[in-house]
Amino acid sequence: MSDNTETLANLGTEERRFAPSADFAANANLTAEAYEEAAADRLAFWEKQADRLSWETRWTQALDWSNPPFAKWFVGGKLNAAYNCVDRHVEDGAGDKVAFHWVGEPEDDTRDITYAQLKDEVCQAANALAELGVGTGDRVAIYLPMIPEAVVAMLACARLGAPHTVVFGGFSAEALSSRVLDCGAKVIITADGGYRRGAASALKPAVDEAVTKVEAEQPGLVEKVLVVRRTGQDVAWDESRDVWWHESVGNASTEHACEFFDAEHPLYVMYTSGTTGKPKGILHTTGGYLTGAAYTHWGIFDLKPNSDVYWCTADIGWVTGHSYMVYGPLANQATSVMYEGTPDSPHKGRWWEIVQKYGVTIFYTAPTAIRTFMKWGDEIPNKFDMSSLRLLGSVGEPINPEAYVWYRETIGGGRTPVVDTWWQTETGAIMISPLPGVTHAKPGSAMKAIPGIVADVVNDEGQSVPDGSGGYLVIREPWPSMLRTLWGDDERFKETYWSRWEGMYFAGDGAKKDVDGDVWVLGRVDDVMNVSGHRLSTTEIESALVSHPKVAEAAVVGATDEMTGQAVCAFVILRESAGDGGADIVQELRDHVAKEIGAIAKPRQIMIVPELPKTRSGKIMRRLLRDVAENREVGDVTTLADSTVMDLIKEGAATSTED
Repeated sequence: MSDNTETLANLGTEERRFAPSADFAANANLTAEAYEEAAADRLAFWEKQADRLSWETRWTQALDWSNPPFAKWFVGGKLNAAYNCVDRHVEDGAGDKVAFHWVGEPEDDTRDITYAQLKDEVCQAANALAELGVGTGDRVAIYLPMIPEAVVAMLACARLGAPHTVVFGGFSAEALSSRVLDCGAKVIITADGGYRRGAASALKPAVDEAVTKVEAEQPGLVEKVLVVRRTGQDVAWDESRDVWWHESVGNASTEHACEFFDAEHPLYVMYTSGTTGKPKGILHTTGGYLTGAAYTHWGIFDLKPNSDVYWCTADIGWVTGHSYMVYGPLANQATSVMYEGTPDSPHKGRWWEIVQKYGVTIFYTAPTAIRTFMKWGDEIPNKFDMSSLRLLGSVGEPINPEAYVWYRETIGGGRTPVVDTWWQTETGAIMISPLPGVTHAKPGSAMKAIPGIVADVVNDEGQSVPDGSGGYLVIREPWPSMLRTLWGDDERFKETYWSRWEGMYFAGDGAKKDVDGDVWVLGRVDDVMNVSGHRLSTTEIESALVSHPKVAEAAVVGATDEMTGQAVCAFVILRESAGDGGADIVQELRDHVAKEIGAIAKPRQIMIVPELPKTRSGKIMRRLLRDVAENREVGDVTTLADSTVMDLIKEGAATSTED
């Protein structure tokens, strides 16, 4: 925690407070009493939240924690996630209500999709997938842009009891193939392409390459590729494997009687970076996950489904898109906005134009985006009428106080509460956040664990630290939306999350309790970087660099970055056969990482160095590399096998190439 000393000291100086308005507080979904209710009987509180869903069979036991850390929630209960997200709303007479205002990146490319239309399309997709051989328990990979078919595909899988794994459309063929292999997906759903920054971006070629890689390792695993026609690009076609969505789904029946599954039936697997370089398949099950997503979406965002228009800007390739664009909002019968493109296409005011057009009332985005808008200037959002906004949310990484205040004042007109939410892929739903109708919020602080969650900050011995001290962020009690295991690897699940302190889930983040006991999240304490809210493994990027024929060794660190929170900085030793590598080697290596992992992992900076700082046991001291990347005085070098190495690295850094 020593690297965070300066941050810890600075946090105590934040004096600004933002209380909810009297009107907001009077009408809030969650009040201060919710903390007391949850503290008095936590399991009864969670059962009350589960009752917000529709259960075909009610559970007999709220929680089975007899074999920690393997939890079972709502034991004996049966439900269907898709039924809860669409069918029950149609049956309740809300079929004509808009589920999604979908906005494509090309201007005037829009669709309003009602709950009745969504139900029909989900039933058609479920029938089509069943026709392609997908049954209960089969895994389906989804590799799509932000188009309505992505939501339809997720819900169709849920309807069939077929766990889905959604892979971010910006990831490479290599990343896709490794995930398909790990979870054993028999069908991949993709598109010819999507629109990004004004141009059609191909997706199908990456799927074809991924299938070839999968075939080499596990012949016959991928049986079908279902392809949405989005851009009209020419694509290679395998008649024995490839199927057009519009022909298969478009011609299927809109009638489909869903089956109801055990509360612990797997809903989806989501891959996140691990420190070993092998992505971890986070498994979420149905009943507990849906309870957590629906409760937090309703409570933390103070959703009024009959009047709110809600917009979460996350891609479905990330857990935020799962919990707060698909499952939470739809379970709560919300009307949401879904946008295909980037914030700056076709112009830098596109998001605010959409807020104005659809009268968005609740807006949830990442600090990276907020800092980008700050950089672009107030005059852009000031052109648009955003008086409809009544609540703002932040997700993905800690938000610095100045960005928080800018967000509240410039986007929220100085009147909106901001919910600065902390949670993870593993937690499934928000864990620490202000309650918008209760909390006197502090810019930059996630504040307190929400009702029903028991979080703490502990020291190396696992003891609670006093107010005003820093330590490790842990969860002390199980919660419904928690991950159940890592796909196919129970031992790694136990080792990764539960081995540090007995009975406590360790999130991997450092945190501080201020003098009031409020929580300030300080970021990762391991070698996983948080770039624009996306967790990336240093080991995975190092592996990609070393796979280049000119590279002998590489070390990667996350360096503080004003726009993205952290940026990828790489230190590379070239092979002797590469000579000096040539003038273009830095760009060549950056492009190589993008190809191997995806553009999000492309290093901001690559420094060609003669050596890396290593201990006598051969361990690379990344702390020292972080000092160089952040232009700080290099720390203690006494444990290095060769302390002169840092002088050589600093010389190399001075002449390094940046993008």
